[in-house]
Amino acid sequence: MKFEFSEEQELMRAEARRFLTDKCPSRSVRDVLEQPDLVYDHGLWQAIAANGWTGIAIPEAYGGVGAGYLELCVLAEELGRALAPVPFSSSVYLAAEALLLAGDEAIKAEWLPRLADGSAIGTLALSEGPGFPAWSKIETRASEAGETVRLTGAKAPVLDGMAATVAVVIARNDAGIGLYWVELDEPGITRTAEPGIDDSRKLARFVFDGAVARRIGTSDASTLEMLFDRAAVLFAFEALGGASAALDMGVAYAKQRYAFGRAIGSFQAIKHKLADLYAGLELTRSNCFFAAWALSTGDATLSEAAACARLATSQTYFDCAKENIQVHGGMGFTWEIDAHLHYRRARLLGGAIGSRSWWQEALVRALERNFAQDAALPPMSKVA
Repeated sequence: MKFEFSEEQELMRAEARRFLTDKCPSRSVRDVLEQPDLVYDHGLWQAIAANGWTGIAIPEAYGGVGAGYLELCVLAEELGRALAPVPFSSSVYLAAEALLLAGDEAIKAEWLPRLADGSAIGTLALSEGPGFPAWSKIETRASEAGETVRLTGAKAPVLDGMAATVAVVIARNDAGIGLYWVELDEPGITRTAEPGIDDSRKLARFVFDGAVARRIGTSDASTLEMLFDRAAVLFAFEALGGASAALDMGVAYAKQRYAFGRAIGSFQAIKHKLADLYAGLELTRSNCFFAAWALSTGDATLSEAAACARLATSQTYFDCAKENIQVHGGMGFTWEIDAHLHYRRARLLGGAIGSRSWWQEALVRALERNFAQDAALPPMSKVA
């Protein structure tokens, strides 16, 4: 089986990289990071939406491009490489995917076109404090009386919560848990900034006091797991792009920085470190490619593949970002050098949709399901 992107998808990657090199220099990232009142790069977001990126995987019937998940993976990797200070992942991987996965026809027809053209910005509100909760520990409450739904509780931290105009809120109801669609300018919602390690993707705290919401179709714990499997693959590609850029930065510096008359990249302590990072990055890339294939084909191994890709990229991006700082030496710790921008983003993405331990448990659950299904097959089926 051949895992690689097509010629057309690689052309899309080249165009995306050229676009982001022009529209998203590190100065743009620093502007959002350094200015509390600048929530995201509005000009970049509008240009991304005009290119159709926000609707790349949304069907044409709902105002999207209808290209598919492989194309979205390509764009995610390039956005991660550029450290784009925009709420792309929250709106596209989470909010739009929640509607595609669980929404009824009415809510999809109303909101997917707005997400596709970038006029609405979505996010997912799940966390209720430190750590990532099990579905059974969610305390935000949805009171349903006929068609009327009201939310009570708090969510923090919410990724890109200061940029979002709408949110998918995971809340408890009489039957268990569900997904609810909330317009964030409605009464009964208080939004405040939440401190985070990477303020180029600003976090928020939402407090709901009887806020009006709308249930997204029939959603439950299994729906949430499917949503997170899809999102994990896309976040993995974003982290993969960041890891590649961080390693490239370290390699470039090691080639141009001289000590004792030689480029520091010629010293064992540096070149072996960089070689190890490259080997780990390529292994991580193979995990991502398999996960992209599973996502695009709807293969039964998606849960397992998504967890592997998520775990691999979270660790690899952190390693590449950390060692990039080390390769730069003392200057790598300074504000003026861009190395810390990748360290910040690696830490943010590493916890965006669950910690390492959370995804390790998800991988174990996926493997147990696969083993149970395999054990249930008759002997001749196993041989075949």
